[in-house]
Amino acid sequence: MVGYAVSSYGTFLNMVALNLFVYETTGRALAMGLFMAVRLGAGFLAGLVAGALLARRSAKSVLLWTNVAQGAVLVPLIAAPEGWRTPSLFAVSVVAGSCGTLFMVALRSSVPEMVGEERRAWANSLSVTGRSLAMVAGFASAGVVVSLVGYTAAFAVDLGTFAVCALTVALLPVAGGGKGRDAAVGERPEKVRRGPVAFAALAAVPGLGLMVALRGVDALGSSSHNAALPVYSAALDAARPALFVSAFWCLWAVGNIAAQQVIQRYGRRTGRSAGAAAFGYGTCVMSAAFVLAFAGLPAAAAAVVALVAGAADGLTEVAYTSHLQTLPAGPRAHAFGLSATVENLGFGVGMIAVAAALEHTSPLAVVGWSHGAALVFAVVFLVRTAMARARSTAPSVP
Repeated sequence: MVGYAVSSYGTFLNMVALNLFVYETTGRALAMGLFMAVRLGAGFLAGLVAGALLARRSAKSVLLWTNVAQGAVLVPLIAAPEGWRTPSLFAVSVVAGSCGTLFMVALRSSVPEMVGEERRAWANSLSVTGRSLAMVAGFASAGVVVSLVGYTAAFAVDLGTFAVCALTVALLPVAGGGKGRDAAVGERPEKVRRGPVAFAALAAVPGLGLMVALRGVDALGSSSHNAALPVYSAALDAARPALFVSAFWCLWAVGNIAAQQVIQRYGRRTGRSAGAAAFGYGTCVMSAAFVLAFAGLPAAAAAVVALVAGAADGLTEVAYTSHLQTLPAGPRAHAFGLSATVENLGFGVGMIAVAAALEHTSPLAVVGWSHGAALVFAVVFLVRTAMARARSTAPSVP
């Protein structure tokens, strides 16, 4: 998890540095949008093949080589002559999008084997904590690193973070390959590769398909506040356009990390983990908080809203990941791959729709309908979950 947090820092640092570099290299804002579209598209396609890849290769090898690939593709960007920088940028986009998705699918699907079924919520919470800290550090330091030492140094730092993560993966005492896991649950590799394993896995667990669909709608909502926050922040204070968005994400991270501490202590005390209902309630609270963040509240109230949004976001992440990890080892990777595809689709479609809507509509309206859709879907999910629980606990009639 330390290695993952370090590489996440590099990812968020580069997210800022690369976008700025794309704009400076091409001189066109359209190129930045194309760069992000290529990255999301590569992640979408990687999600489709992630399950099949993990059925053939061990999770450890996927974790290792996705880090190696993301580091290696930065070398031409650092050393390439001026004329080769644009092709190198889009190579980075493809590799970062695809390998980032494959890494996350491999990590999340292999957590139960790494730490045991009873400690998966603790491991997921630790993962979210590290990623939240990395996000704040990466975004906060990006401007300083780029302005003081330049783009090349920023890319070199990112390459170093992937090397650190690859080293920690190489040292992990994690055994096993995908074929062994499939065999353990009675599936032939041929059947796993040819059949719609992910859909079968989701259909086998009541409400899980709806849960993944809600995750996709939530990703659409996330695209709205990610796109609208800079616009809203600039409108609040034109002289300091980054002030609100920076403060919001810092407080969001504090709330997220605080929620992880509560989740870990709850798990140690009760032996239970957050489940499907926690995911639904967390989505409701998170969506409502993000809408309120654009409502022009006083600074103190906006700070509370940011903390609540971060805490609810952290709860949903752990609850969702832990619930999918209850699937058998074979179908689990396929389900996580399908989930990654749905999330990338929701976020990508959302970014296009939100960018167009912000040209004509206020940030509050755009975030309101995006997160409003997630809120409505979450209520439907909670009703469906409650009905399923009531049926399962109802006494049978002889």
